[in-house]
Amino acid sequence: MKPRILGLFVNPNGGVPKHPVETLVVTNTGCIGDRQNDLKHHGGPTRAVCLLLDSVLTRLISEGHPIGPGSTGENILIQGLEANSFTTGVILDFGSVTLQITGPAPPCKTIKASFLNEGFSALSHKRDASQTRWYASVMKAGKVETGQSVSILNESEQVGSP
Repeated sequence: MKPRILGLFVNPNGGVPKHPVETLVVTNTGCIGDRQNDLKHHGGPTRAVCLLLDSVLTRLISEGHPIGPGSTGENILIQGLEANSFTTGVILDFGSVTLQITGPAPPCKTIKASFLNEGFSALSHKRDASQTRWYASVMKAGKVETGQSVSILNESEQVGSP
């Protein structure tokens, strides 16, 4: 299956859940129509967009967590990539938008309702480096749509120099 955008989410009042939208305008500082209530930990140029892979969501659902699309604050839900596809530095091309992964998005108590026994650490990169949400900076701003294809531009590049 070719990777694609499964869902787009915003919350104009901030917090979670984020609500589905068909299109999303992405700027260098975030997504139009979305708001973060805690600017110390969310938003800004290095955390402009929050991403979640559907493979991560599916695994959490299979473990019995009451999680759903948008419930953990992601702006873009991507289908067709494995959980280990993302690491810091990966560049994603959405055609009209290009994002670069800046790091994992640590979970917090705000998303506890999406987890059994409020166990939001199930989405922690400290527990499993690939079972997390990711923050991204915007290399090229523009508009994305549900169903749009996604490609990784630099997956075969090695980090560092020999």
